[in-house]
Amino acid sequence: MVPSEDPDEATGPRVLDNRRDATRYRVLVEIAARQPAVSQEEIAEVIGVTSQAVSDYVRDLVDGGFVEKRGRGRYEVTKEGVDWIITRTDALSEFVSRVSDDVLGSVDVDAAVATDALEEGDQVGLEMRDGALHAVSEGGSATAVVVTGGSAGEAVGVTDFEGVVEYDPGVVTVVPVPAVTEGDPPSLDIIRDRAAGADLVAVGGTEAYALATRAGLQPDVRFGSATGVSQAALRGLDVLLLVSTDELSRHTTRLREDGVRYEVRDSLDR
Repeated sequence: MVPSEDPDEATGPRVLDNRRDATRYRVLVEIAARQPAVSQEEIAEVIGVTSQAVSDYVRDLVDGGFVEKRGRGRYEVTKEGVDWIITRTDALSEFVSRVSDDVLGSVDVDAAVATDALEEGDQVGLEMRDGALHAVSEGGSATAVVVTGGSAGEAVGVTDFEGVVEYDPGVVTVVPVPAVTEGDPPSLDIIRDRAAGADLVAVGGTEAYALATRAGLQPDVRFGSATGVSQAALRGLDVLLLVSTDELSRHTTRLREDGVRYEVRDSLDR
C-alpha cells in the first residue's frame, strides 16, 4: 500500500527507508513524466523491475488516491500524488544538501597535480604552478596529506591542509581592438611582443579573435573570456586580453569586481 500521510514522515527522506519505498517513488515520478499514455513496460525497463512489479505498484497508487486511471494504459497523477512527490523530493533535497555540507564538506579533500608518484598517507607540499595546485614531495609553502594516490602528472586527493599556498596573483594587460566600423586594429608586431610576455592569451569578440589569428597566436581563452581571464589571473597567471571595444567595459568591470590587477594599454604603446 501507499505509505500513510503522517506529517512526521515529511521531515525525512522516506523514499530511502527501503527499496520498496524507493521504487514506489520512482514509479510515481515516471507516471507523472509520461502521463496520460503510460507504458508500464517502459517504466519497468527504466527503473529495473519487472512489468508485473510495476503493475502492482500502479494498482497500489490508484487505490491510495495518488494516481487516477483514465482508461486502458492511461493514467494521471492526482493532486495528492503531486503533493506526495513534492514532499518526498524536498526531503531528499534537504538530505542531499546536509550530506554535502556536513559530511562531505567536513572532509575538505582538494585535487592537486602530482609531480611524483604518490601514495595514500604521504605528506606533501603544495605549490601553485601554471594556475593549478601541485603536490610536491619536497618544498611548498603549505602541506597536506594524500588521500588518493597517483602517478606523476595525475590528479590526487589531498586533505589536512596546513599553511598557506603562497603565490603572486597575475596581471591582465588589456588591449582594446577597434570594432570594424571604428578604424584600424593594432600592429601585429606589438601584439606578438605583448603575447611573448604573457602566460595566456585571451580574446573577447570577433575583431579580437581575427587580430590574434593574423598575428599567428592561438588564443588560450576564446569563449567566456570575462570569467576565464579573471580566474586565470587570480591563480597567478599573467594574461594578454585582446578585446573588442564593444566588449571592453564588460571585461574590465568583471576584473574590478574580482579584485584583479589590470592595465589598459593603448594599441600603439609598446
